[in-house]
Amino acid sequence: MNALDSTVAQTPPAAEKYYSVAELARELEITPRTLRFYEDRGLIMPQRAGANRIYSRRDRARMIIIMRGKRVGFTLREIKDYLDLYDFDRGHIEQARMLALAVDERIARLQEQRKALEETLADLADMRNQALLALEGQTTRS
Repeated sequence: MNALDSTVAQTPPAAEKYYSVAELARELEITPRTLRFYEDRGLIMPQRAGANRIYSRRDRARMIIIMRGKRVGFTLREIKDYLDLYDFDRGHIEQARMLALAVDERIARLQEQRKALEETLADLADMRNQALLALEGQTTRS
């Protein structure tokens, strides 16, 4: 099992469970609109029962991966590429390799952002101190 989908429980096909839009949205604490959004983007493909969407455990698992990927900052394109590999890479070797590279790149970007944020915070603290010193000088002159 891969790091990105480690929270997804594996169940045998005989125990297949299906969800309505409302059920899956409620379980994942998202809106039905969110489910439709990811369906429109081709990330999940629910079955149809007439006009109703029926989501499988696979769709649920994919949504968990999508939400985790978004939470850690992956783009929809990166998440889609990762999910697409799952169907073609039965040994999950290429999928794991792709995930490791994507995670390394994301970590590097976050470290750069952290450095920039720390510099910005230091600059703001310096500006605040200068402003307070200026105010202190004004109040002692008055």
